[in-house]
Amino acid sequence: MFTLIDKNIDFMGLRKAAMVLSAILLLISIGSLATQKLNLGIDFTGGSVIEVGYGEAVDLQPIREVLGSEGFDDAVVQHFGSAKEVLIRLVPREGQDKAELSTQIIQALEGASSNSFDVRRVDFVGPQVGEELTEDGGLAVLYALIAILIYVSLRFEYRFSIGAVAALIHDVTITLGIFSLLQLDFNLSVLAALLAVIGYSLNDTIVVFDRIRENFRKIRKKTSLEITNTSINQTISRTLMTSLTTLLVLVSLFFLGGEVIHAFSMALIIGVLVGTYSSIYVATTTALALGIDRTDLLVPEPDSEELSRP
Repeated sequence: MFTLIDKNIDFMGLRKAAMVLSAILLLISIGSLATQKLNLGIDFTGGSVIEVGYGEAVDLQPIREVLGSEGFDDAVVQHFGSAKEVLIRLVPREGQDKAELSTQIIQALEGASSNSFDVRRVDFVGPQVGEELTEDGGLAVLYALIAILIYVSLRFEYRFSIGAVAALIHDVTITLGIFSLLQLDFNLSVLAALLAVIGYSLNDTIVVFDRIRENFRKIRKKTSLEITNTSINQTISRTLMTSLTTLLVLVSLFFLGGEVIHAFSMALIIGVLVGTYSSIYVATTTALALGIDRTDLLVPEPDSEELSRP
């Protein structure tokens, strides 16, 4: 199927429209992040997590109503793994003892359902720890981008490295923007997904860049734009197959993996879609805009003095 579509598509002919689309998405994402911000989970804000196991499947709505009547209106209640497992997340409250909080929650749950239950886990994350995790998570993403900039500069050419980092910033910003717009829970698993998105997107970009470098050295009678277009056409089958097979797994995780990994799988789904797009229309377009040319990638030929050396 893909052999019929990977020869003469003018991908670069749509680069201006793609740049406009990317600019709009980035503006919306940045605007949402500035106004609505991210819906940070307890991993970052601090708070308590209580895991409860029931003998039978339980409805969540009565639990939410009982907790609300006890003053826990902001409690997040969700199934954990199965309909018998319930996870309750509570924001931190000043001056409230952990043991006292768990006792109050247990008493409230006893009135929410006649099903017997047992408390499996009670965890508490202090605000100080949450603040440190937020800072460390941001630094992890920043260090990853700096390392990628250095790596691609050494392997290819500095204009390629700028294009690769521009694509990664594009991917991360839009993914965060969607989470902000939809107010999805942003926790440590989503941060891990963002780092995975960076790796996935970079891998796809490197494949395209490697083919562009190879074609710059082989093809001599075409412009930089034409060579870039040819290279994308030659790698599009691999790109689509990789993206589709990855998405099949992620969609299965999203629908069948349970509530706990919804945010994680959603971040990866968004990242794979945006990353596939950016490796074609952001990374390569940025490199072209910076003036990349075949002369920048030619291997220097040895001079006569070097050839005469034994």
